[in-house]
Amino acid sequence: MTNPNERQLITEIVALAHNQGLTVHSDNAQLNETGMDFQVVFAEDDTGMPWVLRKPRRSDVVERAASEGRTLAFLRANLTADVPDWKIHTPELTAYPKLSGTPAAGIDLEQKQYVWNMNHQPPSDDFVHTLAEILAELHGMNQTSAGQSGIEVVMPEDFRKMTAESMADVKNKFGVSKQLWERWQTWINDDAYWPGFSALIHGDLHPPHILIDQNEHVTGLLDWTEAKVADPAKDFVFYHMIFGEKETARLLECYDQAGGRVWSKMQDHISEMQAAYPLEIAKFALQTQQEEHVNMALEALGESKLD
Repeated sequence: MTNPNERQLITEIVALAHNQGLTVHSDNAQLNETGMDFQVVFAEDDTGMPWVLRKPRRSDVVERAASEGRTLAFLRANLTADVPDWKIHTPELTAYPKLSGTPAAGIDLEQKQYVWNMNHQPPSDDFVHTLAEILAELHGMNQTSAGQSGIEVVMPEDFRKMTAESMADVKNKFGVSKQLWERWQTWINDDAYWPGFSALIHGDLHPPHILIDQNEHVTGLLDWTEAKVADPAKDFVFYHMIFGEKETARLLECYDQAGGRVWSKMQDHISEMQAAYPLEIAKFALQTQQEEHVNMALEALGESKLD
């Protein structure tokens, strides 16, 4: 049962849709507050078709959403997996017909943990194989065409340089524990870890963004805000974080068989990229300037929280 504040927010977001000529109904509409960047409402139109309505939480999200729109246009023409088809895109609202499939997991905000909609200990063969196939297809896409469509392209040497600069910036602004800093420096300075190529990546591939059918086949991917041509290892970091080394090795084997491009230290690189994930949290905190996010960053960096 929704509380008055949630009901008010649903009414507000539904009204934004009405202003754009989309007649969806607030009756039985559901609010999803789990995303860091968007407040989301699921609502049906007059025909019973379910829609996803996304309202940005902050102004910095609006600019990145414009980039996401360009990415989706490219993907709809080139990727076999389902991706959102935006019918409305304004600074206040994005709306698209809800895709078939169920997220591999939702998020319990109170418990701060995933609520799974699939077998995940371990994931099924069907899930692993279909995810590997989609990633191999995505990462194998033509980078020149992606760049021409307006997707950001980061060359391998630039990605490594930007990572090193982020490390120095975060250390300067937040501090980093000695142990973590030394690990980062060992990784950033060893050529063997780093791929000599880039690939079109999703960039934020955690379970709520992966859609599955009743057989646990991956059917589509959501939330492409972080997509760019960059280091392909990034699309395996959440998987490694959640399922561990053994399952990541299994996924990489299937990825290799599906035509994905691997290198000798790819899994080690993924592991080190996971150890550098506090950089992502810190960069997010610098964007939002919210105390809650700053404290998350400080904790991840091994530094003291704000009082």
